[in-house]
Amino acid sequence: MSKAIVVYASRTGQTKTIGELIAEGIRLSGHEANVVKANEIKNETDLQGFDAYILGSATYHGDMMQVMKTMLFLAEKADLEGKVGGSFGAFGWSGEAPDRIYNTMKNIFNMDMVSGPLRLKSSNLGGGIQMAQAYGQEVAEKLD
Repeated sequence: MSKAIVVYASRTGQTKTIGELIAEGIRLSGHEANVVKANEIKNETDLQGFDAYILGSATYHGDMMQVMKTMLFLAEKADLEGKVGGSFGAFGWSGEAPDRIYNTMKNIFNMDMVSGPLRLKSSNLGGGIQMAQAYGQEVAEKLD
């Protein structure tokens, strides 16, 4: 059984909810998934021992939250090359954070990324529940 870690930075709880739904999709596919707040990652060793990494941040003033930026610097030292990856986030109107995280994971960390980032509008998570679970299942398919 493969293990995934879902790391999130959330302002209002929406990105946390999306992360939990992604983890649920991974678990429904028969894999383990841990959901962790970005500020709980203290060093690169906290990121070791996983087969998939799904990182998410709310978009705040057109960018990812600072705590996710800091976490990405730690992730760069964790040697994630070739690991399965995905990114996600909630947004109000612009939604750049998941794209920036995705591109960092793909182009800097050289990870085996899913089809693209998951971006969900904060005010409309109703239909996003199935989208987030399906995103988790897409990650799980890469683990099989």
